[in-house]
Amino acid sequence: MAEYVELYIDQGADFSTTIAINDDTDNTAQNLSGYVVTSNLRKSLLSQNASASFVCSIPYPQSGEILLEMTAANTANISAGRYFFDVLVNDNGLYSRLVEGVIFVTPSITR
Repeated sequence: MAEYVELYIDQGADFSTTIAINDDTDNTAQNLSGYVVTSNLRKSLLSQNASASFVCSIPYPQSGEILLEMTAANTANISAGRYFFDVLVNDNGLYSRLVEGVIFVTPSITR
């Protein structure tokens, strides 16, 4: 089952967060070696097109941490509001959803 996470993005600012993934059986860090990660956010669960995509990486696979990033230029193009997202991993053709949740984009005042 996917872990539920709530995130906040400041519109027009750089965004970066690390999400730790633990093994369900013994609650230790899940080894993500060889995994490929992707993540999108959408305005609604039924949206056909992604509102934005994260740059995803796994800098330290043995620690079970996934890094999600977005530049200030990209966050500036997202309208303030609530979005849904998930994180999918590809392990040699086997896809799994490790994380899902809600993202709140807070509006920028300074432009």
